[in-house]
Amino acid sequence: MIWSPHAQALAEVATHRTSRWRPLVANTPRHHFVPHWWERSNDAWTLRTFDDGDWFRAVYRDASLVTRVGPHHADRAKPGDHPVGRPTSSATLPSLVVEMLRRAYLDDADALLYVGTGTGYGTALAVRRLSPEQVVSLDVDPHLVETARERLDALNLYPRIETADATGALPVATESMDRIVSMVSVRTVPPSWLTALCYGGRLVTTIAGTSLIIVAEKENDGGATGRVLWDRAGFMPVRHGPDYPPGPAKLLAVAREQDGEETTTGPYPVVQVTEAWDLDSMLSVTAPGIVHEYRERNGHRTAIMAHPDGSWARATAEGTDRPTVHQGGPRRLWDILDGIRHDWLATGELPVRGARVFITPDGRTTLARGKWHAKL
Repeated sequence: MIWSPHAQALAEVATHRTSRWRPLVANTPRHHFVPHWWERSNDAWTLRTFDDGDWFRAVYRDASLVTRVGPHHADRAKPGDHPVGRPTSSATLPSLVVEMLRRAYLDDADALLYVGTGTGYGTALAVRRLSPEQVVSLDVDPHLVETARERLDALNLYPRIETADATGALPVATESMDRIVSMVSVRTVPPSWLTALCYGGRLVTTIAGTSLIIVAEKENDGGATGRVLWDRAGFMPVRHGPDYPPGPAKLLAVAREQDGEETTTGPYPVVQVTEAWDLDSMLSVTAPGIVHEYRERNGHRTAIMAHPDGSWARATAEGTDRPTVHQGGPRRLWDILDGIRHDWLATGELPVRGARVFITPDGRTTLARGKWHAKL
């Protein structure tokens, strides 16, 4: 199986032609790390394997490939399996892996903690940029750790890979890290990351529920300061066990039909929040934990929001007409969204992108820009 031309083509898409990462991507066999994955088709998850005719070309796309749905690993699946649930692990698109590692400003002698081993592909790139002795990689999933270790060993790459919940106490091997790069998102920075990071060390991660990338450097007081980047990225939130807690699916079902406690006419058109990345990020910072549902049929738009505290909202309209909004529960979720949209129109931008980041030694994280600030 000749994979080099495919890897070279991927490198040309995922990296700049003068980037030191280009030859690393071009010489790393992605198919070796992702022999199987789940693909969404007709509202069901279907297994993709090397038996598929276009599998080889597909695995070398610059795209994320879902390798685990709920507790179901694609590596352990059989053709015909159709798991139900949320994606819980994936092979991140290579250009984003490179971007996160590039943002760490790696020096040749740096020690790197790579959070979220996954398939091992990103760890392989990090090892080839540094050395096996300089890279520690963590994942909460024992199967992923074992499989990634075997695949890396087969390529004569031997970084230290540990099974650990990265939000808790970290292995001894993570002491005095120069750089931490996370391929999972966190709501606030775990204090253990700050403990592991050496003074002046650099952290690159994303805020859960948003597309916000933050970079921060450790200060002498044990905290860190940095900034929200203007670039965008989406990662799965960190998990603490085999699956994520159940979402408010029942509340979404209620929101589809009920009139609610309040019915109003909204000032702005119905929007698909999850596709409006800046709006979604601002909403998640302001009111975290909301889940969304959106559908559009024959020009008729419906957006539904629900929160575990029992709050929900449903907005419906023809095209860009002003929507009818039904809301219930302790908070008015659509009003919160419209408040953000009003501020956006009034000021011309949302302050969350480009904000300063202040992290205390115990991990409390504050975003601030101008007169606006938010504590996560």
